[in-house]
Amino acid sequence: MKLALVAALGSAALGLCAAVPAQASADKPVVALSNAFYGNTWRHQMVDSFEEAAKTAKANGQISDYVIMNGDGSVAQQSSQIGELILKGVDVLLVDAASETAINGVLEKACAAGIKVISFDSIASAPCNYQLNFDFTGYKAAQAEAVFKLIGHKGNIIQVRGVKGSAPDNDMYNAQRSVIAKYPDIKVVATVYGQCTPSVAQSAIANVLPSLPHIDAVLGQGPDDIGMAQAFVQYGGEYVGHMPVIEGGGGGDFVRWWAAENKNDGYKTVSMNTTPGISGAAFWLGLEILHGANVSKKMIMPVMTVDADNLDQYASIPSGQIISPTYTDDWVKKNLLSK
Repeated sequence: MKLALVAALGSAALGLCAAVPAQASADKPVVALSNAFYGNTWRHQMVDSFEEAAKTAKANGQISDYVIMNGDGSVAQQSSQIGELILKGVDVLLVDAASETAINGVLEKACAAGIKVISFDSIASAPCNYQLNFDFTGYKAAQAEAVFKLIGHKGNIIQVRGVKGSAPDNDMYNAQRSVIAKYPDIKVVATVYGQCTPSVAQSAIANVLPSLPHIDAVLGQGPDDIGMAQAFVQYGGEYVGHMPVIEGGGGGDFVRWWAAENKNDGYKTVSMNTTPGISGAAFWLGLEILHGANVSKKMIMPVMTVDADNLDQYASIPSGQIISPTYTDDWVKKNLLSK
């Protein structure tokens, strides 16, 4: 007999917030989210998207309850939290992983306990789990190509990496490096970690900028894009009216800044981002798998692109948001189950 649990967490804390029914079943399951890292806007919006889907399903009587556990970025804490979820007997476990390999053991235990496990975004490689991923390599290579075209395939660049130790950071960094290797006149003059967080990225660039030659472009990994731009705005000098081509990562503040710069002086770049709404897709996918849907063990989600053709469409996106659709059960049935 499975027990249900509801937990509401801060960035790294665990807290039981309500008593829940003592029994769960495939008809009224408990769905859990284990999110290894909660320290940036993308992850906050991702958790919100999961909760929105879960609340809808609970209101419709499709689940009995849901669990959200946010971690501090460490394998140890996520493993411990997943172990607790196994003991509580949740029915579906969604995982944004701290490591592609280090939590595989505890995920295998979850699968052995009959829990349907889906890792997404930062996936885990445990053979028993379903993977709902983005093509980080493909889209980051395409975006780097677009940026290099804008600077004539030559110049000095900064690479801003993402969340240390995560599978997406490694995939995106290597994709960018593969494109850089094609152009001998592109020179990486600094590599820093932005943790996909604007304030961290801004500080990291600001710390190295005074010692660098003129920067023509900045490659990034996510919604730290506005922080990268602010570092150059703050620095001023040669960059006043001559900003480098900064990769957009879907951040609303960056797109708004870009649209304003475009109107002022024709500033050009391209924004491509993974969508935090993926957690909603993972939620509905988990229910479909629980109910017997036959799906591939590895599935790919689309990314969001903003360029000169649709910039005006997103120029007024609310501050603090990342561009992302809301994925519904119908979307999952049409785009994931039918493939």
